[in-house]
Amino acid sequence: MLTETAPVVLMSSVVAPEKPTSNTMGPKEVELILVKEQNGVQFTSTTLVAPAPTQTHPSGEEERETWGKKIDFLLSVIGFAVDLANVWRFPYLCYKNGGGAFLVPYLFFMVIAGMPLFYMELALGQYNREGAAGVWKICPIFKGVGFTVILISLYVGFYYNVIISWALFYLFSSFTSELPWVHCNNTWNSPNCSDWADNSSVGDIYKATPAQEYFERGVLHIQDSNGIDDLGRPRWQLTSCLGVVIVLLYFSLWKGVKTSGKVVWITATMPYVVLTVLLLRGVTLPGAIDGIKAYLSVDFLRLCDAKVWIEAATQICFSLGVGFGVLIAFSSYNKFSNNCYRDAIITSSINSLTSFFSGFVVFSFLGYMSHKHNVALDKVARDGAGLVFVIYPEAIATLPGSSVWAVIFFIMLLTLGIDSAMGGMESVITGLIDEFKFLHKHRELFTLFIVVSTFLISLFCVTNGGMYVFTLLDHFAAGTSILFGVLIEAIGIAWFYGVDRFSDDIEEMIGQRPGMYWRLCWKFVSPCFLLFMVCVSFATFNPPNYGSYTFPPWANMVGWCLAMSSMAMVPLYAIYKLCTLPGKFCDRLAYAITPETEHHLVDNGEVRQYTLHHWMVV
Repeated sequence: MLTETAPVVLMSSVVAPEKPTSNTMGPKEVELILVKEQNGVQFTSTTLVAPAPTQTHPSGEEERETWGKKIDFLLSVIGFAVDLANVWRFPYLCYKNGGGAFLVPYLFFMVIAGMPLFYMELALGQYNREGAAGVWKICPIFKGVGFTVILISLYVGFYYNVIISWALFYLFSSFTSELPWVHCNNTWNSPNCSDWADNSSVGDIYKATPAQEYFERGVLHIQDSNGIDDLGRPRWQLTSCLGVVIVLLYFSLWKGVKTSGKVVWITATMPYVVLTVLLLRGVTLPGAIDGIKAYLSVDFLRLCDAKVWIEAATQICFSLGVGFGVLIAFSSYNKFSNNCYRDAIITSSINSLTSFFSGFVVFSFLGYMSHKHNVALDKVARDGAGLVFVIYPEAIATLPGSSVWAVIFFIMLLTLGIDSAMGGMESVITGLIDEFKFLHKHRELFTLFIVVSTFLISLFCVTNGGMYVFTLLDHFAAGTSILFGVLIEAIGIAWFYGVDRFSDDIEEMIGQRPGMYWRLCWKFVSPCFLLFMVCVSFATFNPPNYGSYTFPPWANMVGWCLAMSSMAMVPLYAIYKLCTLPGKFCDRLAYAITPETEHHLVDNGEVRQYTLHHWMVV
């Protein structure tokens, strides 16, 4: 009888050499051969194993980090574009410039300039997958404008974070049974403090309300400073609030869009919830309907005033957030095939509708204040910080449960400010780490460096005389310079890179070529509009002031140096580029205005920009 023995099984595996492919840079397919021996018989099985494909940009570069969800991107853009100015500036401009009639020039400039420029920046960032400086590989001589917008975003961060710290200070102060800006019996009040009800002469410029004195004397302590040359030390209370803001910004940005894309779920949606709640409360107040009627009253005769059109154009330029490099940075993290056209229409429309909607909230409370104190509406209507830190808190203080309403209101201001500040910081961070590739591996440390640097400069704005520094920065950091930056950006894309080439890029992404309307706006209408705005900005320039305080000449010189430092990046980089390229001047110029991917065509004497067709085609 034969005894049965257990079979011996030997297994081994061999990885065959990869098959040669024409694309040596792409993922490799390998052949896995499994060899099994059983009772002296070998069995083989073969499997082709391919690694998971890596998404690549059409140029062959590896795909960069993308948003976790599409809604993260939309909320980030909306959160950045919808900021404090939507609440404190647009409603007042609308009321001052003919009410509903103001919407005519506003919507006109929105259609011919606002939306086209918004769409242009989203498409530019999404196609080139770079920040504000890196995208100019399409026309290297214009890379200076990328550094211009990065500097502007950095300068704005120096003072914008201070506004958020004021809101945080007010929020902490609201957790009391009686709000501190109700009466004149506090240590910071002056003999000029007078309640509205006791103020028989409302027009008396020497009188101040408790809310006004709380802001200027209780929060800012501006009475302890004689001017911008007498700043004093940083106030520890505001410094602490500023520190909290910086910490929030850092932990929202340190991991890139994966973290900031989640934060905006709260910061971008909360203002709409609070605005709706405040509107529902505001319309029930006496006099609210009169305030809303004044907001919407139509005076078409105001349209004959050129100043109304200029203010509408200015509001469009600044409200959409073009020219800060933020839209370019955000869209650079989109998937390549994302429909940026639809995004541009949706987000720019939501921004304008939010401005209009906030007017109902603001003027319902202004109408209430006008009715309560029996004064004309123009006595209480104002824009800027005075609206959200003086008038609105004063109105809230008269409501039952005022502390709760104050907490809700200042939470809204915080969320409005935080995501806009996040956008500005992301523009700086993305723009620089894309330009200097070694920073990619150290994003956390570089983000820390940027936010700490911003904090240190911002300390000048939380001193006793900090309001003077704040006013100077607000006046010069992002005024004429940002209009100039967007103008150069539009010229570089529409004329030097070419509208036809730019349209080809968009068609490659979304499968649809921009219509003639968009191409005409990019090439002719928007540049002319921006050139007009730059000229108007210079022609109508007025030196800054704060109340009755006039800044000394040296302060205005510092302000102009700040503005010129960002604008100077355009010519300085152009000169640098022309000086560092090889060959004769004509050859250097050809390389400087030709996309980096087409430099081999320049070597063959083919320069698109040297043909008449390039300049004439739309």
